Amino acid sequence: MRVIVSGGGTGGHIYPALTLIRTIGRKVPEARFLYVGTRAGLEADIVPREGIPFTTVEISGFKRSLSPANLARGAKAFGGVLKSLRIVREFRPDIAIGTGGYVCGPILLAASLLRVPSLVQEQNTVPGITNKLLSRFVSRIAAGTREALAVFPKQKTVFTGNPIRREVMEARREEGLAAFGLDPGKKTILVSGGSRGARSINRAMTGVLAHYAGRPGVQILHVTGSDGYEDTLAELTAAGINWEAAGNLFLRPYLYDMPQALACADLAVFRAGAIGIAELTARGVPSILIPYPYAAANHQEHNARAVEAAGAARMILDRDLGAESLLRLLSELLEDDGTLRRMAEASRALGRPQAAEEIADLALQMVRKA
Repeated sequence: MRVIVSGGGTGGHIYPALTLIRTIGRKVPEARFLYVGTRAGLEADIVPREGIPFTTVEISGFKRSLSPANLARGAKAFGGVLKSLRIVREFRPDIAIGTGGYVCGPILLAASLLRVPSLVQEQNTVPGITNKLLSRFVSRIAAGTREALAVFPKQKTVFTGNPIRREVMEARREEGLAAFGLDPGKKTILVSGGSRGARSINRAMTGVLAHYAGRPGVQILHVTGSDGYEDTLAELTAAGINWEAAGNLFLRPYLYDMPQALACADLAVFRAGAIGIAELTARGVPSILIPYPYAAANHQEHNARAVEAAGAARMILDRDLGAESLLRLLSELLEDDGTLRRMAEASRALGRPQAAEEIADLALQMVRKA
């Protein structure tokens, strides 16, 4: 069995693709994979490290307004489709799977034109332009949220949830607490602005960290992102906070084991990316979501509003974020065990820890029917 997988630009497209590759690989050990990305995307660094064959097509995303630059990008897109046709013909896949980002457009279109079964996985509540266009050509669509079902053709769309790493569900609270040196008797707040961090969250957290430094019953694991680590430390020093001596503040530039951190979190402060939300809800972690304001089509705010409406999260818009607003909401939740418990139950009800298995089974079913 041969499988082409494509998705790139951000980790939110790449990591679901890698999860699906691993899941299909466990079900069909003899399966061969080819990952198609761009030379400039994060996938060019991440995928080869995983030992997965990797090739590229050159394509750029289109601007959302009329622009002369779109003419050049259109020519590049046409070239990307031609190269994709060649890739599909040479690799001869049994199925092509796309997880989003403009890079998967040419390869899934080429697969569809060559009558190869094709599957697109949409993570967000509001689908991106590429996946909206592809929905007209691909064989099936796996929707990560129920809200996305209304956007795609009903006859070819199925709600699966978003694929998450097995490690997220396998991690144990006791092991996570021990790994990070956390106190099992304290409530743990996990704060992360994503792999690169979030400046607005880091700035707001300076006041929050100052407030909770040395306080009993609460501990904070704050992942600043590599770019924001030194600035955050400098701001704490300027505020007269010795975070290392406080005993309940733990700052890291990056976490290589987020599943363990999720396992010991009682409350999370996160951006509202689809995969981050999928991991939080799979673990049943209540959250404060702060949508990235410049996400395409403002999809993170739509993601956050859907989770908030389900009772699993509270939302603060980035423009309203500050130490006072964040501290006020954290204090409200930490002091109300009943609300926190109900949010955790609602979060767990939203979770789809089996999503990767369902999507892999759908792909294998498509191959058998082809």
